[in-house]
Amino acid sequence: MKHRVMVVDDQFVSRKMFELYLRDSQDYDLAFSIDSAMFADTYVLKDSIDLVIMDILMEDGSCGLEAARAIKKLRPNIKIVAVTSMPELSWLDRAREIGIDSFWYKEASKETIISVLDKTMAGQSVYPDQAPKVKIGQAWSYDFTPKEVEVLRLLVTGASNSEISQALNISIHTVKTHIKHLLIKTGYNSRTKLAIQARITGIVIEDK
Repeated sequence: MKHRVMVVDDQFVSRKMFELYLRDSQDYDLAFSIDSAMFADTYVLKDSIDLVIMDILMEDGSCGLEAARAIKKLRPNIKIVAVTSMPELSWLDRAREIGIDSFWYKEASKETIISVLDKTMAGQSVYPDQAPKVKIGQAWSYDFTPKEVEVLRLLVTGASNSEISQALNISIHTVKTHIKHLLIKTGYNSRTKLAIQARITGIVIEDK
């Protein structure tokens, strides 16, 4: 009996690619294919779904991680594979915390999506060791400390030093020190350029 699959991805090419792979497979049936995570949880109540391929970042502002959380609350037995092309450093840990079964990077993973689906349906949890390594200025994404990443994530939102200080419960002096270290590591001469490049590379993304 084929596994019933829902695809949630706002990128047309990615969505069609997943649909094609599923239709060519003898083990999977496409139940739904939608371009937003906003109401994804309601679809699992409409039909018998065994597996969800869930993109994370949607253009309409909906979040695949939160949609996955809602689905797991409604139907804990549904398997979920999170998929993304963005190297956001926090998403792997957040996905594990939510209970997402597997995680697949669209461009960086060595395994095929069908292989990941097969292993997931067999009861395995397939996760990469880390997010893809990307360059930002003169630094690599894993050259930053966890606290520097937290500061950088808020910097991307346009937050002031005072707002970052309050959000992270650290002193303004400490905020300035972290930003100084980020600028030294990346080689950028302004916090604005640092924030723009961090957002472009996708290593930190503002939470919706």
